[in-house]
Amino acid sequence: MRDDNIVRLYDIIHSDSHKLYLVFEFLDLDLKKYMESIPQGVGLEPSMVKRFMHQLVKGIKYCHSHRVLHRDLKPQNLLIDKEGNLKLADFGLARAFGVPLRAYTHEVVTLWYRAPEILLGGKQYSTGVDMWSVGVIFAEMCNRKPLFPGDSEIDEIFRIFRVLGTPNETVWPDVSYLPDYKQTWPKWEKKDLALSVPTLDADGVDLMQQMLSYDPSNRISAKRSLVHPYFQDDSDEFHEYLRLVNMG
Repeated sequence: MRDDNIVRLYDIIHSDSHKLYLVFEFLDLDLKKYMESIPQGVGLEPSMVKRFMHQLVKGIKYCHSHRVLHRDLKPQNLLIDKEGNLKLADFGLARAFGVPLRAYTHEVVTLWYRAPEILLGGKQYSTGVDMWSVGVIFAEMCNRKPLFPGDSEIDEIFRIFRVLGTPNETVWPDVSYLPDYKQTWPKWEKKDLALSVPTLDADGVDLMQQMLSYDPSNRISAKRSLVHPYFQDDSDEFHEYLRLVNMG
């Protein structure tokens, strides 16, 4: 894959010991280390958050347009060069996907960035798992701390529920049929997502909300994200967003 927002593979070397070595371009640090390098009490500039988000979504759009799921998006796998360009790396869990949806392994994506359909035991999933991870990373860049830092799968699930509300058939059709869903779980009310990301503007909150939709079929795609008002600086592209929305 060749894209400005995906780390470049330069060479593949086959050694005498029957091992393969992949030679990638060198980037200075990852997003996690970048955020840790900023003094405590100082957030990422909104313009930098937007820049990184735009590059991240562009990279994911390229992957998805080539029918590849990354499946392990997290700040440690997003590399940054000296010019401040963000690139996707570590495709060790990446898989090609097709239509109809294929059954994949349950154990993918680091816990804090794992989509609810995977946490609830779903085996049939698609590009929405990456977009959920993007939404959680978005919040982490805004707050400089993880949005859902669970220490177990059930803790992760409940942390999500406390912010987004306990899902039901109304907001997520067929959720009760997922293998690990329990009718006896506490019923939390949905909170205003803006309270979880107080430094983010209204357009950013709207985009994040669409990325963190419970129903994967309603979760915004990378392609549609790129024409969301959050990224727009001119009216022509905003009207393109409205046109796409009206097309359904």
